[in-house]
Amino acid sequence: MRWSPGPSRLCRVQAAIELQRDLVLVGGGHSHVLALRMLAMQPIAGLRVTLVSPASHTPYSGMLPGLISGHYDFEQVHIDLARLCQWSGARFVAAEVVGLDARQKTLSFQARPDIAYDIVSIDIGSQPELDSVSGARAHAAPVKPIASFWQRWQRLLQQFERCEIDRGYRIALVGGGAGSVELALAMSRRLQDTGAKLSLWCGAPKILQGYNRGARRAVMAALQEQGIEIHLRARVVAVQPARLQCADGVEAPFNTLFWCTGAAAAPWIAESGLATDEQGFLQVRDTLQAKDDESVFGAGDIATQVNHPRPKAGVYAVRMGPVLAHNLRAQLLNQPLQVFRPQRRFLSLLSLGDRRATANRGPFSATGAWVWRWKDSIDRAFMGRFEQLPTVMDRIPSDSLPGVLQQPHCGGCGAKVGADALGTALKRLQQSYPRYCAEGRDDAAALHAPAGVTVVQSIDTLRQLVSDPWIMGRIAANHALSDLYACGAFPISALASVTLPYANELVQERDLYQLLAGALHEFSRVDCQLLGGHSMQGHELGLGFVVNGIPLSAEKGLLQKVGLAEGDKLILTKPIGSGVLFAAHMQLQADGRDLQHAMNTLLQSNGEAARQALGHGASACTDITGFGLAGHLLEMLQGDLGARLALDSLPMMPGALPLFQAGFHSTMQAPNQRSVGSALQHSVHEGDARLSALFDPQTSGGLLISIAAERAPDLLAALREVDYRDAEVIGEIVALPPGETRVLHID
Repeated sequence: MRWSPGPSRLCRVQAAIELQRDLVLVGGGHSHVLALRMLAMQPIAGLRVTLVSPASHTPYSGMLPGLISGHYDFEQVHIDLARLCQWSGARFVAAEVVGLDARQKTLSFQARPDIAYDIVSIDIGSQPELDSVSGARAHAAPVKPIASFWQRWQRLLQQFERCEIDRGYRIALVGGGAGSVELALAMSRRLQDTGAKLSLWCGAPKILQGYNRGARRAVMAALQEQGIEIHLRARVVAVQPARLQCADGVEAPFNTLFWCTGAAAAPWIAESGLATDEQGFLQVRDTLQAKDDESVFGAGDIATQVNHPRPKAGVYAVRMGPVLAHNLRAQLLNQPLQVFRPQRRFLSLLSLGDRRATANRGPFSATGAWVWRWKDSIDRAFMGRFEQLPTVMDRIPSDSLPGVLQQPHCGGCGAKVGADALGTALKRLQQSYPRYCAEGRDDAAALHAPAGVTVVQSIDTLRQLVSDPWIMGRIAANHALSDLYACGAFPISALASVTLPYANELVQERDLYQLLAGALHEFSRVDCQLLGGHSMQGHELGLGFVVNGIPLSAEKGLLQKVGLAEGDKLILTKPIGSGVLFAAHMQLQADGRDLQHAMNTLLQSNGEAARQALGHGASACTDITGFGLAGHLLEMLQGDLGARLALDSLPMMPGALPLFQAGFHSTMQAPNQRSVGSALQHSVHEGDARLSALFDPQTSGGLLISIAAERAPDLLAALREVDYRDAEVIGEIVALPPGETRVLHID
């Protein structure tokens, strides 16, 4: 690999806190969101926190029945983890952990590189136990993970709304605990006018084991009022397509089966070699540390407290949060840890489908609308901690990790990335990408192209856009490659320019590995070699690439930015709106689901779109990046040609238009609009927020392709067939009256 650490000749004093250690929180459970909030209010200098969760939103279990029955909407019940991490300064990684190596201190995933940790905490909840019953995994829908269950429930509701389901549709639930009872009542409430028939199958002689007689009697009455069939001593032993079978030989048909039985642990917990109980849950001490590893913590349903085992209930996870936050801090600062002593009895408030609830604590029980209001106030108070986040912009770390560098960093010798960190990262990457990650550390490399072949070169760099370094590496690589694709060239090599935040060598090596692994993930897919590059340290992360390519087609040559003809149709291959989404995210106003959709769009390569453009005879092409759609389109116009765009046809990323309407803009919005100036003419209302989208700066945006009108339908169909599903014809090229040039008319 040819690399240069790149010292500067100018020594400039810079103040920065050097990163020393990585705390990784696995899972967005109740304990973790509370602990993350508390750690953010008193940050530790030199500590980097990373939250790993499969989805951007995590549900609050106490309000889930209300969501199912229609009392709450999605946002009221879910915590936006991407927003919480942005507020707290933590990194957010949208992925699912599938393994833990305690010796190497790494977490593994299905389709991305390992993440290293110094301290890790696990709060991933539990899942229904499916494998002990034949056919259950194949034919039942588990209620956990809740995100998957919610999608299944939404599809079912849509079928009812479209009248695709006949009256008498049979929904069966297997369970008998609080979760399954609340779920059955909530479903019945939501489906009360559909004619659906619900049944609850419980293997025990009574529902709600451990609840007092009064609470159980109130719940049984509610089930009967709702017309829910209750089958006790009905242990399900097998599930077949559309039919379940009980131990006593009884069989019953169903159309949809939801599985709400006892909790099971994710298999990778036991496979990690850490001490677990008989069900595979992580065994933890009273300090919430793993029984046999002080650098591993566990909380919520995934953990079993050895000295104080308790049933799996959300109330324990909530109460663990403050102790977990304290002990994570104490472990990092070499201070005494606290013990967590769970109460033997706790207040349980069960929703009854309608706006009534039952309270249970020891021998006490009560039922009524006032209990539901009591529960509602408690639940809303909990969620309020994450809806209205405190202002922490001026917070100063109250503690520092041992060894944090106090001397200000220098822009000269102190700015370079050490050779050991660089070499270790590259050595690991060469094992995964032997063909695409060459050896050596020089800062220049010879590029050997076939004689007579045109070589296209471009460079693009990005400041940190997302906190996940692997995703950042992928986006930066795609962003740089897009310039080649817009020219009708395919990549053959790249050189990197990396700026890392100040950190010790171990943290630097982790960052380099993640960033370059992300880039190589993209480069290897298009047969592009990463030949080397330049690395240094600075106040914030930055990543860019010089990329080299040769024409996709020697016969057709390169695509040009100019060459438009009157009557050409304009096709945009990907939606726009990334600028406003990430600008709003910095202000904690973007929805994590919209951000995830935007990232997926940024990760879509323009390579196949360029092939289709060349193959269908496009007359001109450019990619939409920092100058926005209007700015880049103006660059294409020459002579007496203008363009007419239809705002109604403009594809936009989910969530972008509401943000424009609310007044959010990227800082590049105004300069982009000024650069277009009088060239823009429109017949729409001046306040139409869709006009703002024309100037929104894009990262790794789509291609804007000009093509003859008669060829446009075939190109559009071909683009959608190869997964550019948002591709649209957004306008056409028009001839301008004498004396006018480069006019954009917006309809």
